[in-house]
Amino acid sequence: MRTYDETTYGDLIAEQYDRINRISPQQTQAAADALAELAKNGPALELGIGTGRVALPLREKGIAVHGIDASSLMIEELRKKPGGDAIPVTVGNFGDVAVEEKFSLIYVVFNTFFALLTQEEQVQCFANVASHLLAGGVFVIEAFVPDLSRFTRNQNMVATNVGVDGVRFDVSMYDPMHQRVDSQHVIIANGSIQTYPVQLRYAWPSELDLMAQLAGLKLCERWSNWQRSPFASGDGAHISLYQQA
Repeated sequence: MRTYDETTYGDLIAEQYDRINRISPQQTQAAADALAELAKNGPALELGIGTGRVALPLREKGIAVHGIDASSLMIEELRKKPGGDAIPVTVGNFGDVAVEEKFSLIYVVFNTFFALLTQEEQVQCFANVASHLLAGGVFVIEAFVPDLSRFTRNQNMVATNVGVDGVRFDVSMYDPMHQRVDSQHVIIANGSIQTYPVQLRYAWPSELDLMAQLAGLKLCERWSNWQRSPFASGDGAHISLYQQA
């Protein structure tokens, strides 16, 4: 039985990632617009760059983008895209921030921060990010707000797509002690079954703020979307901006 590690999700889903995770071009462009403004023409680093969904349009706006990703297969998908060869990428655990440079902007989008599976790793990531920010630099996290009401007896199954030729559903188990959610994306189509495992360690916004404080950073803004709508109680996602305290 294969052990889940930092490469598992990316390596297994790389070829299908862009097709499965359909995010509107408008939402991606809004993210690139906001991040470009935050970078203030300085260099940017994406943690968990993946196939470059955000990094490529950000680079098109004139920002020098670097990336880190544990999955060499995800990076291969990035390289296939126009401009993908021009983005330097470090292969490794993004929580280590194993680069020499410092950046005006470091960001992690689409819940990827939660791919660090222990609180210790997440705390260390904040510390490493803080040491790689230029004066006035910003660390940006896009993440969901946990909704534990989704789970019954610490389990959940939900259909995400039902069509004539196939079906996709997600199966999850929840560990409240460690704030872990272990899931499988299951796709049944054309007589075949494909499964893509993903494991996350979620954190509440307030817990992220405390991690930032431990790293010498502080929350400066929190939005509910890339259009910069103020975050409100009940919102299902947040975009949090941290700077040096």
